[in-house]
Amino acid sequence: SRCRMTRLGFLIARLTGDEAALERLSDSSANLLAELAGKRGALIGNARSLAGTEYGAAIDAAALVIRINRAPMPSPLSHGRRTDWLGLATSLPGDTPLRPSRYLWMSPKRKRLSYRVAMSPGFYLHPLADIAALQQQVQAPPTTGLMLIALLAQSKARDIQLYGFDFFASLSLSGRRTAAQTPHDFSTEQGYVEALIAREDYQGHILKSL
Repeated sequence: SRCRMTRLGFLIARLTGDEAALERLSDSSANLLAELAGKRGALIGNARSLAGTEYGAAIDAAALVIRINRAPMPSPLSHGRRTDWLGLATSLPGDTPLRPSRYLWMSPKRKRLSYRVAMSPGFYLHPLADIAALQQQVQAPPTTGLMLIALLAQSKARDIQLYGFDFFASLSLSGRRTAAQTPHDFSTEQGYVEALIAREDYQGHILKSL
């Protein structure tokens, strides 16, 4: 079960890298994934190409809508309106309009984690071992999107629909960096996801990238 922690205790745990203390703040992955069982989920990436689409209504029709980091949403027509879970690897501005029911901290950089996020209902801290294992598979630091895909693929969701994932072909709505200016290997990540889609389709758990 999750524990509460004073702000000072949290800051000390974060500063000293007390992973065990931080883990006690987290809901379990079993509880997290159980919320998806039998449901249709939508995972929204931040590719610029999504802004030119009209997927918003389909996104909002999903049982669970999961977005990433600061989740830019230039238009409800393309991006929808709902955010049920937010997968994070960065801080959020204080005036963010996002009010997810769960924050999922996916980054190994625990010092970026805020007290507000860590104390929020349904908070989930992605295990360092899982991050390291995925990094070993793709031979580069995995993106937040890839970590979420790998996590959600473990669920018993009816299907997970991917929107806004073009593996940096159109760059990102959340910044101006090129692929070469990031530490990620988008080509390898694309191959990983394509292989996962093929495997999961065979098992009836569908992942498609739109």
